[in-house]
Amino acid sequence: MPEHIVEAPAPGKILRVHVGEGKRVAAGDRICVLEALKMELPIVAPVGGTVKALHMSPGQTVEAGDPLAVIEASP
Repeated sequence: MPEHIVEAPAPGKILRVHVGEGKRVAAGDRICVLEALKMELPIVAPVGGTVKALHMSPGQTVEAGDPLAVIEASP
């Protein structure tokens, strides 16, 4: 099954993580919240599937394009 990498859209700090490895998500489910330019940006799953890996934690600083999560798409 194809894997989709969820990337940070902008540099900022991870405020909250809403999923864990192994959790099933639907397209549009919130993955985390990123603070960028004093705004809170919800990061959502682009596809439905299973979270295979997380590359972030609360308080972590990320750059635009950094991988945040890997989702294995469901058929």
